[in-house]
Amino acid sequence: MEYEFRHDPTTGQARAQFSFEQEMLGPWLETEVANNGEMLSALLLAISQIEQGEKQELTITGKEYSITLSEHDATVQPNITMNGVDELPEALSSDDLIFDDQVISSCGLDDFRQVLLSWAKFTK
Repeated sequence: MEYEFRHDPTTGQARAQFSFEQEMLGPWLETEVANNGEMLSALLLAISQIEQGEKQELTITGKEYSITLSEHDATVQPNITMNGVDELPEALSSDDLIFDDQVISSCGLDDFRQVLLSWAKFTK
């Protein structure tokens, strides 16, 4: 899995860019995790619980994105894809906006743990 973390030169905020197959992980990290140490700890604990068989699956719904952790992978998707809406609202269907309501990104649980640890180190 290829990714790059960098700081926005204007705002100084941490930014994450992932390869096409995992591209939703970037906005999810930036929006839902940012530099929230409690969220990072909760995610790492959830991964451990799943690996130890204490939980089979866990979904965390954030402001804009949701993540589902299972025995084999972590899957991120925009919340709009989870609410059963067939069409985008008119305000979001402008020609200037590109939105693929089928975008879902997944990666293996071990890779996801490494991403979280790298993100934590980068944002500290």
